[in-house]
Amino acid sequence: MSGVPLRRLGSTGLTVSRLCLGCMSFGEPGTGAHPWVLDEDASRAIIRRALDAGINFFDTANVYADGASEEITGRALRDFARRDEIVIATKAWGAWGKGPNQGGLSRKALLQAVDDSLRRLGIDTIDLYQIHRWDNETPIEETLETLNDIVRAGKARYIGASSMHAWQFQKALCLSERNGWARFVSMQNHLNLLYREEEREMLPLCRDAGIGVIPWSPLARGRLTRPWGEETQRSSSDRFGAMLYARTQASDQQVVEAVAALAAARGVPMAQVALAWVLAKPDVTAPIIGVTRLAQLDDALAALDLTLDADEIATLEKAYVPHPVLGHA
Repeated sequence: MSGVPLRRLGSTGLTVSRLCLGCMSFGEPGTGAHPWVLDEDASRAIIRRALDAGINFFDTANVYADGASEEITGRALRDFARRDEIVIATKAWGAWGKGPNQGGLSRKALLQAVDDSLRRLGIDTIDLYQIHRWDNETPIEETLETLNDIVRAGKARYIGASSMHAWQFQKALCLSERNGWARFVSMQNHLNLLYREEEREMLPLCRDAGIGVIPWSPLARGRLTRPWGEETQRSSSDRFGAMLYARTQASDQQVVEAVAALAAARGVPMAQVALAWVLAKPDVTAPIIGVTRLAQLDDALAALDLTLDADEIATLEKAYVPHPVLGHA
């Protein structure tokens, strides 16, 4: 593997590529919550190209494509890569069934979920095991102690968290330190040119605590990659994305148009400009890129070489207005 720069994940010794390949797009078309997922052959082609480019960091979750994402990702990585060179991240919290205890972050649910993920991925240890969201129904002490037990049992090497309020994350970090439990080393949060609320509290907290930042949706679920109003199969059926950005369309349109203008001036696709803005954030370790076409992966790789100057960044940020805090549940 070569090409993509590497960086330490927060204050750990773990080395990850500057781009993380998100695997939510991989599954079985027609099943799960997302009708636009790729089949196994198409998924493997993207994973192979990512590895060849030097990406060593792969993120999935137990509920993506009803578990098929983990299965496809695990098989491809076993076939194409050395296990000691790659970093496999997955997540728990989402419900995998309709019965009691089939989701959330209770001790029972987590111990079941980690074993299920290990089986689907076909590995002995998950490199980065993350809580997908905060569980309001389970005491955080129960969740943290269970995650510590998972690490001590050798089922995970590191633990991470995803979208939550900064005070919740700080509480978790303090409880882990007080009890001598394994500590969160990463934060997977919502950050892009259309949603910058994480700059207020979460990013400074991560900087101070030595936490790696691996943002999800750095391209605002495709909104920053195409002219305003243009739709795709994914965007037309993406209810979660519609919820995230429905209330701020007037200002969001101005931001998208600024991205389009700068992309035209630079002679590059809009996706490269939008991703270059995220990569320029000093607190960001590796944005998580979702890919359904090889050309999208090529744009993400090219963004690594695109440097925006201060005036360009100011122009992109000028139209932003405060947004409701969204994406935490």
